[in-house]
Amino acid sequence: MTRVVVSGLGFITSIGNSRAEVTESLRTTRNGIEVFRDFEATKEPIRLAGTIKGFEFPSKDFEDWTYPARHRIPRETLRPMSPNGLYSYFALHEAIADAGLPPELVSSERTGLMCASGGSFWLAHENFVTMLSRGVMRCPPMGIINGIPGSLYINLVPTFKIRGAALGFSSACASSSHALGAAFDLIRLGRQDIVFVIGAEDCNRFSILPFAAIRALSPQTDPALAPRAFDAKRDGFVGTGGSTVLVVESLAHAEKRGAQNLYAEVLGWGQASDGFNVLAPEPAGDGLARAMQLALGEAGVAPGEIDYLNAHATATDFGDAAEIAAIKRVFPEGQRPLVSSTKSLTGHGLSLAGAMESAFCCLALKEGFTPVSAKITQLDPICEGVPIVTAPVERAPKLALNNSSGFGGANVATVLKAI
Repeated sequence: MTRVVVSGLGFITSIGNSRAEVTESLRTTRNGIEVFRDFEATKEPIRLAGTIKGFEFPSKDFEDWTYPARHRIPRETLRPMSPNGLYSYFALHEAIADAGLPPELVSSERTGLMCASGGSFWLAHENFVTMLSRGVMRCPPMGIINGIPGSLYINLVPTFKIRGAALGFSSACASSSHALGAAFDLIRLGRQDIVFVIGAEDCNRFSILPFAAIRALSPQTDPALAPRAFDAKRDGFVGTGGSTVLVVESLAHAEKRGAQNLYAEVLGWGQASDGFNVLAPEPAGDGLARAMQLALGEAGVAPGEIDYLNAHATATDFGDAAEIAAIKRVFPEGQRPLVSSTKSLTGHGLSLAGAMESAFCCLALKEGFTPVSAKITQLDPICEGVPIVTAPVERAPKLALNNSSGFGGANVATVLKAI
């Protein structure tokens, strides 16, 4: 079968807006969580977010939007975009440069794009308010484009002149992991040589605060106290947005074009459903356990060979407990990998999470470090027997597994290997 590698990365995240910044943040446990101005203006008991530094969206008018000075985007390209599209535009440019792809390989029948985003609830709301108060003919012409879940796909495909397979995914917080799995399959089957995998979300009260209604968000006001996955006093997740892009490519194609910066090999992936509840995970972690087993089976890797596991771990009571149960089921005692939740630094990226955390695994494998699960002061007793990384370790992983889970009981696991 065709071997598949990650040959480029791009980031706009709460812990950095470039590969170098993100790598440094992961190495030094630099926190991207802070008190968010958007929340301070509300009466809701939520204050923290994984903010995207250097970006401001003071109104729905794209002419008012600001972003870091080193970035450039044409006005006509920005006009139909939502914030998550803007993040992705810059992240995709970084990933293309990182992979060393010339224009003819970006816009090729053999190059595709798989993306995931929940859309822009903010712009959808603004457009509906205008329609209902002033009439549909007073809505902005691009209002039908910039608010819907398909906005990311609709904008990026023509902007980057993508000519291969292109698709948007919507499976809640497993979405961009499904996108990565689909990219892997397309390349393994010989249908594409390169696929851009993109996860992205807005970062505002419309995309994050609704989760407070199901008591999933942490009410903490101190960024040092949330989110704290696996801690006995964890009290919910902290939302974030941004974008991460992985350039996924056949190894033969990467070698033929002389690619210089291969991060990791994607060995396999697995997906399985809980069939249990629209919100809560199956308590014993059944679906996630089966997803991990399927991923390991496709990769041809024994459980004891995995060095590092990037957990979905959102710092909710039921979610963390189910994942720990799944890990104990899949990995025999004495053969369990080091485990951490990078969401403790970044916040939970929703549809973005799978792509972002798979990219973190790629950085860990290439640079030879193990990300820490930050902010833990009292490890939950349910974690006994599972080596949660609470401090830097002198161990470079060779094989990593990334977990993602979403509403409805969607579970995805991906196996990556150092090159």
